[in-house]
Amino acid sequence: MMEYSGKYEVFDVSKIKTYPLSTRPSKVKVSDLKELDEILKNPPILDEKTASSIEEIAETILKAKRDNRKVMIISGAHIIKNGLGTFLIWLIKNNLVDHIAVNGAFTIHDFELAFAGMTSESIPNALSEGKFGFAKETGEILNKSIVKGNELKLGYGETLGKLLSQKLQGFEGLEFPHKNKSVVYNAYEYGIPLTVHVGIGTDINHMHPSFDGGAIGACSARDFLIMAESVSELRDGVCILIGSAVVGVEVFLKAISMAANTGRPPYGLITADFDIRDANIFDAERGDESKPTYYFRDIKSIVVRIPQSFKGKGYYIKGDQRITLPFLWYQLFNLRNEGDR
Repeated sequence: MMEYSGKYEVFDVSKIKTYPLSTRPSKVKVSDLKELDEILKNPPILDEKTASSIEEIAETILKAKRDNRKVMIISGAHIIKNGLGTFLIWLIKNNLVDHIAVNGAFTIHDFELAFAGMTSESIPNALSEGKFGFAKETGEILNKSIVKGNELKLGYGETLGKLLSQKLQGFEGLEFPHKNKSVVYNAYEYGIPLTVHVGIGTDINHMHPSFDGGAIGACSARDFLIMAESVSELRDGVCILIGSAVVGVEVFLKAISMAANTGRPPYGLITADFDIRDANIFDAERGDESKPTYYFRDIKSIVVRIPQSFKGKGYYIKGDQRITLPFLWYQLFNLRNEGDR
C-alpha cells in the first residue's frame, strides 16, 4: 500500500475485497476475436465517401512503408473489446506499424484475454454489488509486475511485454495460454514499441491494495519519452487515432510539440481519426467556440491543427469501428497483395 503522511483522511485499501477472475462473467471471449479470413469472406459495406477515404488512408500507409517512413497507431480500449486486437497484431506481423500507443484500459483487456481468455465485465451489475474492477489476478499481477518494471527502470509497455513473454524477473512461471492473441505480447516479440499512457485513478488496477502510483507513474513517464522519440521520426509518416479521444490526443499533442521544439517537426504527416460521433470539421477549422466540435480534442488536434501546422492532411472517419477498421484491414490486405504482384 502507498504511504501517506499528510493531514487528510485517506481511503483504507486494506479493506478492499477481491474475487477470482475465473468467477467473473465476461462479455468478450477469445472466440469472439475477429480474423482476416472472415473479413475477406464478408467485406464490410460502407457509404462511398467513407469507403473512399479509408482506401486513401490504406494507400497512404502502404506508401509510407515503401518509402521507409513511420506509421503510428494510438488506441483506446474498445478495439480490444470489439475483438479487433487481431488487426493490430496483423499490422505488427506485416511490418505495417512502427509504434502503438495505448491507454491503461487497453492493457487490462489485453492482459485478461491472454491470461484468462475473456475480458470486459458488466459494469452496471458489478458496480451495484461493489465488485466492479476487483478481479484479484488482474489487479495483483499487473500492479506487482509494474513495481518490478520500475525497479528495472523499464517503461510500462515493455514491462508487460516481458511479463507476457515470461521474461520478467519473478514472474517467469506465470502462464498466459492465449498470449498469441495479445497485442502487447506480439509487439514485444516483434520489437515494436508499445507505450502505455496512464492517468492515475483511471484504471481498475489502481483500486487494489497492491497499487503503487509511483511505479505506475514512473513507468508510464518513460513510455511518454519513448513515444516522443517515435513522434520525432514521423516526418512524411502516418498517425491513426482509434478512439482515445482525450488521453491519446493530449499525449500525442505534447510529443508533437517536443519534436518541433528540438528541430524534428513531423512535416507531411497524414493523420486519421476513427470515431463514432457526429462532428462538423468546418467548425473546428474556423475555431468556432460556439460549436460542440470545437471542443472535441481529437477533431481539433488530430484532424485539423496538427496536420495544418505541418503541411499534412487529416481525415475524420465517422462510423462504428467494428465496421470501419475491418474495412481498413480489407483494403490494406488487397492493396498490399496487388502491389506484390
